[in-house]
Amino acid sequence: MSKVAVVYRSKSGYTEKYAKWIAKAVGADLLKGEKTKVEDLLNYDTIVYGGGLYAVGINGLKLITKNYDKLKDKKLIVFGVGASPVRPAVVEEVKNKNLTEEQQQTIEFFLLRGGFDKRRLTPVDGVLMQIMKINLKMKKNPTADERGMLNAYIHPVDFTSEKHIEPILAKI
Repeated sequence: MSKVAVVYRSKSGYTEKYAKWIAKAVGADLLKGEKTKVEDLLNYDTIVYGGGLYAVGINGLKLITKNYDKLKDKKLIVFGVGASPVRPAVVEEVKNKNLTEEQQQTIEFFLLRGGFDKRRLTPVDGVLMQIMKINLKMKKNPTADERGMLNAYIHPVDFTSEKHIEPILAKI
C-alpha cells in the first residue's frame, strides 16, 4: 500500500474539513501546509494538496508547483476550495491559473465548494471582502451567484460535503 500525505492550507476551515475527511478515509498523514517543507514530502508515494481560493489562486500551492521537479514522479492530486458553485469553466480557469501545461499532464485537479462566513475571515481578508461586497451592491443587475454572495454576508453558508471527496478518493 502506498504512503499518502494530505497537505492543506486553510484560513476559514472549509479546506481543513475536506483534508481531514480525505486523510481519514485513506489512512493518510495530515500535514499543515504552512509547516510543511518539500523534504517532508519526499518519502510519500501520493501527495494530496488542498488550499482555499483567493482571486483564483490556490493558497500555498507553491509548495507543490515550485518543487514540481522533486515531486513529479509521485502521484499528485490538488484540490482548491471556494465559495462559488463549481462549474466546468471555473474549474478550467482555476486549473490554468495555478498549474502549468506540464503540471496539468501529471497532477489530478479538483475544485470543491466550501462556504462563506465573514466571522472566520482574517482582518485583511475581511477588508478585501468588504470591498467586494460594496462593489456587488453597486451592480445594477447582479447575477444569481453575486446575489448569493451578498446573502452569505448576512446568512453564512457551508456547502462542504463528504460526497464531494469521492472522486479524489477514487484517484488515490
